[in-house]
Amino acid sequence: MTSASRVCVVAAGGTGGHMFPAEALAKVMAARGWKIILATDKRGQNYAQAFPAQKIVALDAATGSGVVGMLKAGLAIIKGVGQASTAYNAMGCDVVVGFGGYPSAPALVAAVATRRATVIHEQNAVLGKTNRFIAAAVDTVAAAFPNVGRAPKSVADNIHVVGNPVRPDIRALFDRTYAAPTAKGPINILITGGSQGARILSEETPKALASLPADIRARLVVSQQARYENIAAAKKIYADADINAEVEQFFDDMAKRLSTAHLVIGRAGASTCSELAVAAMPSVLIPLKIATDDHQTLNAKVLVDAGAARRIAEDDFSAPALSAVVGEILSNPSNLATMSAAAKSVAIADAAERLADLAEAAAAARGR
Repeated sequence: MTSASRVCVVAAGGTGGHMFPAEALAKVMAARGWKIILATDKRGQNYAQAFPAQKIVALDAATGSGVVGMLKAGLAIIKGVGQASTAYNAMGCDVVVGFGGYPSAPALVAAVATRRATVIHEQNAVLGKTNRFIAAAVDTVAAAFPNVGRAPKSVADNIHVVGNPVRPDIRALFDRTYAAPTAKGPINILITGGSQGARILSEETPKALASLPADIRARLVVSQQARYENIAAAKKIYADADINAEVEQFFDDMAKRLSTAHLVIGRAGASTCSELAVAAMPSVLIPLKIATDDHQTLNAKVLVDAGAARRIAEDDFSAPALSAVVGEILSNPSNLATMSAAAKSVAIADAAERLADLAEAAAAARGR
C-alpha cells in the first residue's frame, strides 16, 4: 500500500496545547503523502481552520466527577468510540496519533479495539489523564520531555523522547545565531502572560523592571502581554520609570518578537518551554502553581538544569524576587549568551519529523 493511500487520524482535545503540535505533525505526514483526518471535539474545531485535514470528525467525549458525572462521561466516551469506529470503516485508518484531551480517548480506544496502529504523544513532563488512561494499550508512547511523570510501569522504560512539535516560524529560529546585547545597546525583554494565571505577571513584572538600576532601565525595550484590565497600570509604571515598553493583550507576531528578544519572562507551559529551547532563548520561568500534577515545574526542569533558565516558584514570586533574578542575569553580558547556548543544547527542532517517523513505524509494524 502506498503512502498516498494510507490514512493517519490525528486525535486531539480542543486546546491550543494539544492542537498546535497535532497540526505540526499533520503537516509533516501530509507532506509525506498521507491522508489526514482530524478527530476532535467542538472546541477543537475552533483551532482547525488551517489544519491540513481532508476531513474533521467530531467525537463525543467528556470528563466528570462524582458518580453521576463519571457515568455521563463514560456514556459520552462509549458514544465517541462508536463514532470513531464508523469513521474508520468509512474512510480508512492506518494509524491513530493521539495528543491528549478528552476526544483523544474514544479515537484511540476505537483503534485499539480494531487492532489498528496507535501512538500517543505527551506534550508535558507528566502524562495527562487521557494519555495515562490509554498508555499501556497503545503501540508507541512518545513524549516531549525525558523522565515523564505518572507513566504506568509497563511503559515507563519504553517512552520515545521526540520533543514537542513547534510552529514552522518558531522552528526557523533554530537556524539563526542568537545575538546578545552589546555593551551599551538595547536589551529586549519579552513577557508572555500565558492564558492562565496571568494576573501576577501582569501586575508584578512592570514593578520588577522599574526597580532595576537606572543604567539598565535606560536600555530596556519591553514587549509585554498583559491582561486587559492591567494594561493601563503597566504602561504607567513603565512610563514613570522611563522604560521603553509596548504592552498589549496579545501579540500575533511571536516568532518575530522572539527573533529579536534577549530574555523572555513567562510561564512554563509545554509549548513555551519547547519553543524557548528551539529559539535558543534565555528565560525566567514562573510555573503555574495550579497546573495539574505541577507539570509546569517539571516542564521547566530541562531548561533550568541545563542553565538556560532561572525558575521562580509562584509562592516565591514577587516584584523584588523577579528584579533580583533579572538584575543578576543582566549584570554580566556573557550570562545571556551562555544561557542561549544552553537552551539550544536541549532543543529538539525536528520533533514533528521524529513523531512522524514513529507513526509510520507503528503503521508498518501492523502491516499497514
